Amino acid sequence: MTASPHQPPFSLAGRVAVVTGSTTGLGKATALCLGRSGAKVAINYAHSKTRAEETLAELRAAGIEADVFQADATSEAGIGAMVTAVEQTLGPVDIVVVNATPPQPLKPIEDYGWDFYQQMLDFFVKSPYLLARRLLPGMKERRYGRIINITSEVFHLGVAPFSAYVAAKGGQTGWSRSMCHELAPHGITVNMIAPGWIPVERHEHDPQADKDAYFSTIPTGRWGNPEEVGWAAVYLASQEAGFVTGQTLAVNGGRTCW
Repeated sequence: MTASPHQPPFSLAGRVAVVTGSTTGLGKATALCLGRSGAKVAINYAHSKTRAEETLAELRAAGIEADVFQADATSEAGIGAMVTAVEQTLGPVDIVVVNATPPQPLKPIEDYGWDFYQQMLDFFVKSPYLLARRLLPGMKERRYGRIINITSEVFHLGVAPFSAYVAAKGGQTGWSRSMCHELAPHGITVNMIAPGWIPVERHEHDPQADKDAYFSTIPTGRWGNPEEVGWAAVYLASQEAGFVTGQTLAVNGGRTCW
């Protein structure tokens, strides 16, 4: 089905999007890009209401209809309450971008405890499961839904020493691939965006030597910017991407090719 002649390609006008962990970094950029494409945007935060309100002001200054919703993205009760509040405030949810993440330290496996492994699994397998289970009844009824998981190039590259994060991202990728088959008959797509290292606020104090080493491996010869992840999400969220499901779109300057 082609785009309406009255709307530009990839328009999200009339859609409602939830982006978890969307007050900083890639999540914030994605929320802005979805909003600039016409979607109403639910900004999710877990801890900092001040930062959430600053993000909300930025979106509204850009002419985007948006609001903020507090929830732990790994909590069943929190997800349920958040989605209900979004539906009451902005309308039925058509698009969810699973982006929230905990700290990601690199450690040899001997230094990880199982609790840390479990935290990774909670964010990258449990969270998409909880969001999908809550949102699917409405998406199936409307025969339209877009589930977008922010994964990572680390799964495809097997980065070490990073086993907990890489394993959880592998679980998220496998879940997405299975769900794409399950949900395709209902008009719902499930895709992944796998960013490389794109400098955002949390990378401010990373060692310069690490940054230089990574930069030297980027075929395009430049850093990516957060909006490039956001615009990838806009495409996958659009009507025009309705025949694209179960795919991983790498946004890393060519570091992974498959």
